[in-house]
Amino acid sequence: MRKVFAIGKTSVVRLMRDRLNLFFVFVLPTMLIVVIGVVFGSGITPRLGILSAGDGEFETEIVEELMAVGVFETTLLTDRAEVVQAVERGELELGVVIPEAFDDTIAAGVAAEIEYLARPSGSGFEVQAIVQGIIDDQAARIRAGRFLVEEGLAPDLAAALAVVDAASVGVAEVEVELDSTGPMATVGAFDLGAAQNLVLFMFVTSLAASAALILSRKLGVSKRMLSTPTSATTVVAGETLGRFLVALTQGLFIAVVAALAFGVDWGYLPAALAVIVAFAAVGTGAAMLIGSTFSNDEQAGGIGTFLGLGLGALGGCMVPLEIFSPTMRQVAHVTPHAWALDAFSELIREDAGFGDILNELAVLVGFATVLILLAAWRFRRSITA
Repeated sequence: MRKVFAIGKTSVVRLMRDRLNLFFVFVLPTMLIVVIGVVFGSGITPRLGILSAGDGEFETEIVEELMAVGVFETTLLTDRAEVVQAVERGELELGVVIPEAFDDTIAAGVAAEIEYLARPSGSGFEVQAIVQGIIDDQAARIRAGRFLVEEGLAPDLAAALAVVDAASVGVAEVEVELDSTGPMATVGAFDLGAAQNLVLFMFVTSLAASAALILSRKLGVSKRMLSTPTSATTVVAGETLGRFLVALTQGLFIAVVAALAFGVDWGYLPAALAVIVAFAAVGTGAAMLIGSTFSNDEQAGGIGTFLGLGLGALGGCMVPLEIFSPTMRQVAHVTPHAWALDAFSELIREDAGFGDILNELAVLVGFATVLILLAAWRFRRSITA
C-alpha cells in the first residue's frame, strides 16, 4: 500500500510541476465561474429601451407606466436605428417602438401597432411579457371606450374614457395571497454555473492529463517500476490513485473557492462531497482508459480535450439541461455529466440530502467502476506486454 501511495504522489507532483497545467486546473475554472455568474446570473436588472416620437395622452401614459414599473432599467431613445443597434449589441434586452401619430391612429378608430425588438437568445421575451401586460390594460380601456361610442352612450372617445375610468373605480379589487408549503431555495448568480464548470473541468483536465500516462510508458518509467519488487497491480493502482487525486483536488478547489469567494451554496455538504468524489472516479477511469489505449501523448491529449468538451456540452455543462428538448435530455443522460449535474441541481435548488440523490450517485459509481476496471485491464496489458 505504501508503494501505491508513492506512485500516486509522484504522478501528482509530475503533473503539477507544469505551470500550464496549474492554469487549467485552478485559474481558468475560477475565471469562468466569474464570467458566467456575471453574464447569466440572476442579479442583473433587465434593460428596456423606449422610442416615443409623440407626446399624446395615450403614448405618454404607456411611457410613464413602463418607467414606473421598477422591474427593469428604462432608457428613452430618439431613433429606431439606435434601438435596433442597442438590442443587437446586447445593451438592451428589449426595445419598444411606439409609432408616430399613435394617439391620432387610436382616435380615428384604427388599430395601432407597437413594435417589439429583442434578440432570440436573450431575456427580452420575459421583459416583453411585462410590457405586454401594461399595454393590454390600456388596450382594454380603449376598447371599452370605443364600445360606449359605438352604442351611442358617449359623444366621443375622450368622454367615453372618462366614463370607463369612473366606472373602474367602483370595481371590486381581487387580492391574491401566495403561501408556500415549505422553504423555497434561492439560487445565486454563481450557483449553477459553478456546478457546471466543476463537472466540466474535472473531466476535461482528467482526460488531458492522460497524456502523462502515455509519456510514462514511452519513457519506460512503468517498466522500470516493474523491474523492482513491485507488481503490475501496484503500478496500476498507483497510477490510478494519482489521476484520482488530481481530479479530486481540482473539484474540491473549485467547490471551496466558489463557496468562499462567490457565496455558492452547495447544499448538504456531505452529499455534495460524495458527488465530487464519485465524479472524480469517473474522470479517473476515462483518463486511464485513454492513456492506456493510445500510444502517442500529443494525440491522446488532443482527443481527450475534444472528448471532454464534447461530452461536457452534451451533458449540460455549457447549456442548462432544462433548455434541452425531452429527447435531447434523454440523450444527455448517456453521459455521466448529466447525472452529476442532476445531483448538484437537487442539492442546490431543492435542499436535497443523501437519500434524494442516491440514484444519481449509483449511476456515477457504475460509470466509474466500469471505466476503472476496463482501464486497469488495458493498462496492465500495455505495461506487461
